[in-house]
Amino acid sequence: MRSLLYCLAMITSLTPTVADDPTFVYFGTYTGKGSEGIYVSTLDQQTGKLSEPVLAAKVMSPSFLAIHPTNRDFLYAVSEVQTSDGKKGGGVTAFKRDSKSGLLTKVNAQLTGGAHPCHVSIDPTGKCLMVANYSGGNVGSLPILADGSLGEMVSLHQHTGKSVDKQRQEGPHAHSINPDAAGKYAFAADLGTDEIRSYKIDPETAKLTPHQIVKVPAGGGPRHFTFHPSGKFAYTNNEMTSTVSCFTYDAATGTLTLIGSPISTLPEAVKDNSTAEIRAHRDGKFVYVSNRGHNSIAIFQVNDDGSLTAKGHVSTEGKTPRNFGLVGDFLLAANQDTNNVVVFRINKETGGLTPTGSSVKVGMPVCVIGTP
Repeated sequence: MRSLLYCLAMITSLTPTVADDPTFVYFGTYTGKGSEGIYVSTLDQQTGKLSEPVLAAKVMSPSFLAIHPTNRDFLYAVSEVQTSDGKKGGGVTAFKRDSKSGLLTKVNAQLTGGAHPCHVSIDPTGKCLMVANYSGGNVGSLPILADGSLGEMVSLHQHTGKSVDKQRQEGPHAHSINPDAAGKYAFAADLGTDEIRSYKIDPETAKLTPHQIVKVPAGGGPRHFTFHPSGKFAYTNNEMTSTVSCFTYDAATGTLTLIGSPISTLPEAVKDNSTAEIRAHRDGKFVYVSNRGHNSIAIFQVNDDGSLTAKGHVSTEGKTPRNFGLVGDFLLAANQDTNNVVVFRINKETGGLTPTGSSVKVGMPVCVIGTP
């Protein structure tokens, strides 16, 4: 009997533990060319293999997605369009997630207050949803209600100004808005005015109040924005000059301060390129940026003072990489023009990226987010 119990114990100890909830990965897309909306796969956290994507919800051009930070049952998507339901401006939709299948059911939708919303984020309390409207040149906020639905917009801030590029910076183009870890301030990158505009967040009312404006070098075109996990540093990728601007961050006052000059995301010989996404790794050692044109992920090491050191590039094995997701130990790159998402394993010591061999087809993928 003792031998039998010992054998059973050994078998149990060698059996892989299976999580109750799978790791779902959602893909936002541009619809009309092989896509009908949001797609979902599961990711094997051991091998990095993605399952075949299935349609999670039909919705028009869901170009950016966000999962509720405190109630993972809800997902939110902007529709990057000029009009929504016959009304001027884009839309944002709340969905209920099925925890077993990953499929989405529409809860409700609201207008975003401007055309072509291209980014959505949620404050850490889960009460305030924020959107950036590219063509509208403004940012807005909506309350998230107790049932996960969206209330009507409670604040809308129109950006003003222009910058040096007469074709692309003729006026404001809000491209993203992200809260800090404490949920006290939100930071909007405006490609058209070369500014990072910050707002104070009131989580009880979901209202935003203007706080600070920080200029980046003219003609850069700041696009996306990410905080270092320490909360002491922040980074924006300048789309038009293929560079990254680094900042120190004072969380107590919500103040950004530029660190030095922007650093290139490209090898010296490459000219025809624009950047799309920037994300800091959860370990705090590395920052990644996607290059459209060079079709690569640029790897940067984070220095003690928050500045960055370039550590090379890895091909995304596709064309026009947009957003990418950092899910567990993997980076998932969405290649818009080759309709594929490619999985890379992250080396925690060097920051290097190695293809896992897993790649799935998704029509015009432009956003990747994963559940824990």
